[in-house]
Amino acid sequence: MKKKRPMNDSTGLPSQRFFFKCPAHDFHCGMRGFTRAAFEKMELQTTGMEFASEMVIKATFKKFKISEVPITLHPDGRSRPPHLKPWRDGWRHLRFMLLYSPRWLFLVPGLLLSALGIIFAAVLSVNDIKISGVQLNVGTLMMACMAVIVGFQLVAFAFFTGVFAIAEGLLPENPKFTRVFKIFTLEKGIIAGLAVLIAGTILLLRALWLWEQAHFGLLPSTEENLRRLIPAATLMILGIQGVFSSFFMSVLGLKTVSRRPPGVQSRSF
Repeated sequence: MKKKRPMNDSTGLPSQRFFFKCPAHDFHCGMRGFTRAAFEKMELQTTGMEFASEMVIKATFKKFKISEVPITLHPDGRSRPPHLKPWRDGWRHLRFMLLYSPRWLFLVPGLLLSALGIIFAAVLSVNDIKISGVQLNVGTLMMACMAVIVGFQLVAFAFFTGVFAIAEGLLPENPKFTRVFKIFTLEKGIIAGLAVLIAGTILLLRALWLWEQAHFGLLPSTEENLRRLIPAATLMILGIQGVFSSFFMSVLGLKTVSRRPPGVQSRSF
């Protein structure tokens, strides 16, 4: 179904093109035209000023034809001052677009953090790194492991948001996301999480065994002990997060009368 829409030709936020590849320049023009069939296919869910933004985003997702007609802006002639607040309403609009784009809000930052953290943690677990005269040791290892944990949580948030948004009709179903959602089932997530948890527990038990060899006294090298404990704790945290994130994902993926999670036939009119 094609949709034509006259819109203001003023310059809009560049984020709308970056996040959604939308051809429109202005998300906020109040003069719009669309067919009833197109309106029903958009399945709009929000209220308030988000309703207007959702209309443009949904039209882009569904590949409707969007046309803009330049207009001349005239003073409205009202005596009262504008009720819109640039900073508050601008942030409200940007926040809404970010929620509609979990890839850029959660997934990409999470993957970058995880990748950098894993690289540094893997190297620093064995030895120090010296870069341009700067010595990186167990302190950096701790921060790298923190990046891995935060990155994992952001990636999990990306999946949570995606499942919720699709189930509530806020986002259209994505075939790639649906395939991933079907592959990573609750049972597989639990097994993977337990495997990581066991790996961390083994590292912790090894650290305890080495401590026992020192008769539970002072170890020869505190730094070397931290190289064992920090990765062990990180793996255990990731394992626990993986298990319970899988349960939460399963809850979000439940089918109800009003909710259609990924992989379930969408609503019809």
